Amino acid sequence: MDISIFRKHEQTTIFDRVDEQLMHQPDVETRNRKKLRPNETAEWELPVDRYRVLYDVDPNEQKVKVRLVGLKQGSTLLVRGKEYRL
Repeated sequence: MDISIFRKHEQTTIFDRVDEQLMHQPDVETRNRKKLRPNETAEWELPVDRYRVLYDVDPNEQKVKVRLVGLKQGSTLLVRGKEYRL
C-alpha cells in the first residue's frame, strides 16, 4: 500500500479509522465494514469518507493486511489512476 500519495490530513484520517475499526474483530461484518464478493484484490472493505480501504484478515496470525486504499467514485475505485471494479 502506498499511502504517501494522499495529503497528510487524508493519511491521518485513514490511519485513525483503520486503527479504530480494525483493531478488534476485523473479520466481523458491521455497518462500517463489509465482506466483498470474491475478487482478486481483497476480501474486506472499510469506507473512510470518500476513500475505501481494502484489506484481508489472516485469522491464524490475527493480522490485518491492507491491500490498497483508493478513491471511491460510484462503483469504481481509483488507485493511482487505475480503475478497480467493486
